[in-house]
Amino acid sequence: QVTLVESGGGLVQAGGSLKLTCIGHRSISRIGYRAWYRQAPGKQRELVATIVWNDATNTTYSDSVKGRFYISRDNSKNEFYLQMNGLKAEDTAVYYCAAHIRGREYWGQGTQVTVSE
Repeated sequence: QVTLVESGGGLVQAGGSLKLTCIGHRSISRIGYRAWYRQAPGKQRELVATIVWNDATNTTYSDSVKGRFYISRDNSKNEFYLQMNGLKAEDTAVYYCAAHIRGREYWGQGTQVTVSE
């Protein structure tokens, strides 16, 4: 069963913006927290941003994206987002969304983001 579906990746020039969307299946409870991760070729998966579902002001960001990326969610749609601004070549990676709910994890399939110089 597909629980999370991502969209919004693509190719963008350095300095540009993209917005990733993660749509939760109706079976995904609207609790816990959500996260965006990324994995660049030859590197380990990196946690990029998190948001607590029931407190959308409770967010965290990795130092590498702080001030450029913003995570948010829409409770009515069971969706969450990653707004990426000021993209850099080093942001190139496959981006994954995840839901962490009561000790369980649910993952999206990944979406490629490529930033050209």
